[in-house]
Amino acid sequence: MESSLVVGVDGSDASLTALDWGVDEAVRHGVSLRIVHASMWERYEGVVPTWATDRPSGQVLAENIVGVAAERARRRAPALPITTDVLAEDASTGLLREGWEGSILVVGSRGRGEFADLLLGSVSLVVAARAHCPVVVVRGDRQALETRHGRVLLGVGEHDIDSPAVRFAFREAAVRDAELDVVRAWRRPARGPADHLLMKRAGGAYFAEESTELLDKALEAAASEHPQVRLRRSSVEGPAHTVLTERSAAADLMVVGARRRDRLVGLELGRVAHRALHHASCPVAVVPQRNPEPMEGDR
Repeated sequence: MESSLVVGVDGSDASLTALDWGVDEAVRHGVSLRIVHASMWERYEGVVPTWATDRPSGQVLAENIVGVAAERARRRAPALPITTDVLAEDASTGLLREGWEGSILVVGSRGRGEFADLLLGSVSLVVAARAHCPVVVVRGDRQALETRHGRVLLGVGEHDIDSPAVRFAFREAAVRDAELDVVRAWRRPARGPADHLLMKRAGGAYFAEESTELLDKALEAAASEHPQVRLRRSSVEGPAHTVLTERSAAADLMVVGARRRDRLVGLELGRVAHRALHHASCPVAVVPQRNPEPMEGDR
């Protein structure tokens, strides 16, 4: 990573937790930190005349939010280069724009004003589904976030041969000196082709072997570039979104890919990423991958 790591804050507890995570991540990678807050106070309160002595409440609130966040970040990492900005846009648009220049976007799982029982805030969901850079949604309770498992969890799909998600996971494991737990989940079809007698006799063995071969191909290039990373490979029968969510309780970070299609209207998240963002027990990194072809399966 060379560009700044960008953290979106709104004054909520979830965004401050995301800020702490982002500070530590920026220090790990040796990059600067950019703290942003989206506020459209000028649209509702009007531009302040140059002769006015009182600042609008919206401006004061926005400046206080980034100011408090910056002070918190400096206390956590005094030597970390930090910049701040108030974006005159709605949160989703502002953060997506920041994603064009940032190395990673970091957001909390819920924003200020979200319902308490909402699994994932609307801004976080939109940013994770549309950003052009990796997005980390910081999930997990305080105990889970403070516990160091020394493990990065990576879910590998059929389109993840040397994918950006695979390379991202290896870099994260390397910089953390953590084990990389790579999982490829597979499911046998309800009814196989009648002329494939070998598949019938072997039962799930055929699909397990096929899954293992795909896993090896997906990791080959990145593993050769990061020989120091300790690998744990698993080929598991079951729904990928369920398998990964359950294993997230023993991970410091989960990494999943999200394929982006050209000219697509709406959110671009498959079942795996969507389930992880709502239910994982640890922070989730969604890494985009451009793919103009129609998406199939869980990705």
